[in-house]
Amino acid sequence: MAPPVTSFLGVGAIPGQLTGVPQAMPGILQNMLPFGATQVNPLGALSLMPAQAMTQQATRHARRVYVGGLPPLANEQTIATFFSSVMAAIGGNSAGTGDAVVNVYINHEKKFAFVEMRTVEEASNAMSLDGIVFEGVSVRVRRPTDYNPSLAAALGPSQPNPHLNLAAVRLTPGMVGGVEGPDRIFVGGLPYYFTEVQIRELLESFGPLRGFDLVKDRDTGNSKGYGFCIYKDPMATDVACAALNGLKMGDKTLTVRRATMSNEPVNSEQESILAQAQQHIALQKMTLQAGGVNLPGIGIGPMTTGETPTKVLCLTEVITSDELMDDGDYEEILEDMRDEGGKFGLLKNVVIPRPAANGEQVAGVGKVFLEYADTSGCASAKDALGGRKFGGNTVTAVYYAEDKFYDMDYGA
Repeated sequence: MAPPVTSFLGVGAIPGQLTGVPQAMPGILQNMLPFGATQVNPLGALSLMPAQAMTQQATRHARRVYVGGLPPLANEQTIATFFSSVMAAIGGNSAGTGDAVVNVYINHEKKFAFVEMRTVEEASNAMSLDGIVFEGVSVRVRRPTDYNPSLAAALGPSQPNPHLNLAAVRLTPGMVGGVEGPDRIFVGGLPYYFTEVQIRELLESFGPLRGFDLVKDRDTGNSKGYGFCIYKDPMATDVACAALNGLKMGDKTLTVRRATMSNEPVNSEQESILAQAQQHIALQKMTLQAGGVNLPGIGIGPMTTGETPTKVLCLTEVITSDELMDDGDYEEILEDMRDEGGKFGLLKNVVIPRPAANGEQVAGVGKVFLEYADTSGCASAKDALGGRKFGGNTVTAVYYAEDKFYDMDYGA
């Protein structure tokens, strides 16, 4: 759970800092002197210290960075050293020389940390590190739930440096893990026994991939049955979606669509690629079956549902009312839902009704509502999350009426 701000721990002896000595923020007078020492300034500088402490407290929400999916052996010191090093490597230290990280709080049980930077601008620069590999694990870098961009902008420079050298740490601007961008494809409904190699072979029927990310369970390492890819040639994007969406794979049906919707029609050159790829898929089917993977009924067919897509998805069998009582647990659940729901499209809002403290009945308790910018993202989330096992229960995902959601009617 996210701790109160006052519970942040120091990171220990980081190069360029003294253990136990509070570090001054650039451009701001220190608000605490070591070892109980005091200074008397005839101009009254001492009287500014309470205001200075308030300033540092006010900027903390905008200087913190959420880092999730940490490797098991990570600790405060290794996290601080790593992020200070990569910030220096990419040119993200807007406050000058020294270590960008001044504080780290880590939750070992839930494998996340809050990393506090020296300035608001450095925290914004750190957002570009999403997906960076730390101790062999690709970690998530996000804003904390209490981040307010309007307040951050009022605290001074808050925009990231547009000239960060992300290549120095093997990242590409705007390309988290190589599978972000306007031509990013969501691939859902994958049989759990399909290996990453087999899925790549299927996708590469339409051309070489620039990136592929098979989403796996953090604890078991098993496939969750969906992933994302992006082709080197953007022309292959809509061709692959047209050919693979609705494809029967054993007892599964693939859902393949752009993570961001495109209205461009398939042209004649794309149709030629599509025909060649369909022949390749047929050959691959025979290869997989010869290798002992039985895929009965494989073929392309339309997916039919009786539901009218909306921009709002309602999930049930995901949480219990008891899990929503504690404020810290509630914030952590919200963060997890934002992180998971954001994989399928532009997520605008997450609503999780909570039980009333006085015991009164509250509509919608036990439900999670995900509001997307478009129906495409909502549909991708529905296909990926519906039917997933969670705590022994099977998650139910249904479209929710937008007018009811906007009226805060969560009991329908």
